[in-house]
Amino acid sequence: MNADDLVDKHFPRLKPDQKRALAKLGIRTIRDLLYHFPARYENAGPTGTITGVEAGAEVTLYGTVRKPDIRKTWKSRRPVAEAWLEDASGKIKMMWFSQPYIAKSLHDGMVVKVSGRVAGEGAKIYLANPEIDKSPIAPEDIHNSLFTQIDVGDVKHPHLRDLGMFNIPNSGEELHPVYSESKGVSSLWITHAIRKVFETHAHEAIIDPIPADILARYNLPSLSSALVFIHAPQKMPDAAAARKRFAFEEVFALQIVMQQRRRELLREEALPVAVDRAKLADFIASFPFPATAAQLRAIEAITADFEKTHPMLRLLEGDVGSGKTAVAAATAYLVATSTPKGRIAGTLQVAYLCPTEILAKQHFSTFVSYFKDHPIPIGLITGSECRVFPSKVRYEESAKLTKATFRKRVADGLIPIVIGTHALIEKSLSFKYFAYAIIDEQHRFGTIHRQKLATKGAITPHLLSMTATPIPRTLALTLYGDLDLTLLDQMPAGRKPVITAVLGPEKREEAYERVREELALGHQAYVICPRIDEPDPDKELALQAKSVKAEAARLKKEVFPKATIDILHSKMRPAEKEEVMQRFASGVIDILVATSVVEVGVNVPNATVILIEGAERFGLAQLHQLRGRVIRSSDQAYCFALPESFGQATKDRMKALVNAKNGFELAEYDLALRGAGELAGGRQWGVSDIAMEALKNLKLVEAARTEAAALVAKDPGLQHYPALAARAHTADKEMHLE
Repeated sequence: MNADDLVDKHFPRLKPDQKRALAKLGIRTIRDLLYHFPARYENAGPTGTITGVEAGAEVTLYGTVRKPDIRKTWKSRRPVAEAWLEDASGKIKMMWFSQPYIAKSLHDGMVVKVSGRVAGEGAKIYLANPEIDKSPIAPEDIHNSLFTQIDVGDVKHPHLRDLGMFNIPNSGEELHPVYSESKGVSSLWITHAIRKVFETHAHEAIIDPIPADILARYNLPSLSSALVFIHAPQKMPDAAAARKRFAFEEVFALQIVMQQRRRELLREEALPVAVDRAKLADFIASFPFPATAAQLRAIEAITADFEKTHPMLRLLEGDVGSGKTAVAAATAYLVATSTPKGRIAGTLQVAYLCPTEILAKQHFSTFVSYFKDHPIPIGLITGSECRVFPSKVRYEESAKLTKATFRKRVADGLIPIVIGTHALIEKSLSFKYFAYAIIDEQHRFGTIHRQKLATKGAITPHLLSMTATPIPRTLALTLYGDLDLTLLDQMPAGRKPVITAVLGPEKREEAYERVREELALGHQAYVICPRIDEPDPDKELALQAKSVKAEAARLKKEVFPKATIDILHSKMRPAEKEEVMQRFASGVIDILVATSVVEVGVNVPNATVILIEGAERFGLAQLHQLRGRVIRSSDQAYCFALPESFGQATKDRMKALVNAKNGFELAEYDLALRGAGELAGGRQWGVSDIAMEALKNLKLVEAARTEAAALVAKDPGLQHYPALAARAHTADKEMHLE
């Protein structure tokens, strides 16, 4: 068996739904299967036969489901799901109280693994609310092969020769791996499949991508040992050692990619920007507000990058409302007042890429206000229109242009600053002296967009990525390791902190009363809901949470009958979303009921209060982003978090939301509390859960970064490390910063 062979070659009896399930889990090759790590381990009781169980014991049993049904208890009329579990020795009843949907998910003849407590007495014993693992494995396969001792060859660690999880002991406890599943492929099926791979020693044939000296330096197990450790630990420290090794491997592979990118960049030339600090100071002094110390530090860092011969690659991370646009404008001014090398006329050009049309128009208006006393043309290009400031007719206004005219002016170098949406990336738009790319909300664009913008000219432009999403330091070092990091950790003067309150159902009226008061002052409000539509009543497992459509109708009918209420969600067409936002921005809509689609890039200074329904369903960073929608003016703003449940975890997180001083503090707290995989967008980055968890460990990330930098400096193309080159290529392909 070869690690790069396709799974179905070695499992010829796969059904179509199993093939689909494996594809959904990203398992195509034997290597993929070995890298599909357990999500957790169950410390289950001894596995045996049904006749051997005793009342009060915790047991794990394998058998066949018989006669699943639903009934109601005689006195309380509580629904109970029932089924019998049968094996060669006998049968036992299973009961799930107040969980009727379980019976609907079972069918007669289904082979399962169940774990739970034996309740009742004597002849009336039963399994109470057992956990159930559905398995397509035939009973004869289970008893003839799964429960036999396996020799896994010459593993370096002696106690690993017998794989604990595959040998069923007569007594005591064992660790059962639990894998993420998909319909058609259960955790038990994956356990069985990995056992078959281990029998062939395929895991020993895979070349370890981490050099031996690095493994020794950090006391990490070899690849073959770690694979056995993680899938078949005899004790939890084995699993922990393996997880640490695989976390290091993934972070190390990503750092290799980042170091190679940086190295490539340092070999490229940038268009030289003429830095006149006196002129820059005059421009900053013309802002309608005094610049903060953090803004001045960020502008100086970017200015210093402009003075280098290679292109800048920098991430500007600023809390909501910290003034990133002003930093972008000041640095764009430097570029747009620079004459191209060897020319006596014309200027270098700036492209400012925004994720939405609304945001592009907002930034265009902001730039116009900053540049009104400086005669520099500014262009706007979106899917619906092209504009240029100043207008030839009236200087203080912008004029509409046809796309053809706009493209020609940009191509001729007559519009130094161009702000726009994805229309900026189109091949039909070319720049004459493209020197500086600014990307707003970096995580909203993939690296492909970044590269497309960066290759618009023959010479690589300086690149500034900006985000208001708080990113913990370890995550920034890993995901944006090719970028220099600048923090805007200071709010402009005059901004009042948002008053945040967490209210239970009995205090909801307090939030409504505040909304009424704000509306009476001529202000506006947001109401955020976790879902778009009401759940299907026939689906008993559907997410029971407030929906945008139903909540908007209820608020209009019962709470705010005189207010103008509208909705916004991700399933609306872009044109519909734009229209609603324009009406909200212009004050026509009093209350906007929306999903978290408003999380980024919506600037309505007149909105001063936000209600977040089902607040426990959002990550802390996301809640902070939503709260940031009402921090856009000097008016006092209010945020009401309205959780539906109040477990200890929810209480802790809501307390952090109320007490945290800034988004960075919250992001670090979210990382420590829930793990990086739960951070806003965490799942989208293409980084595995095991590596995301490792991001709690700054020392591990810094060690991986140091080792990667040293290795790439010594062997840039990884000529002597082909396995590491392949692993880095895979990591690069899987990671997408969307």
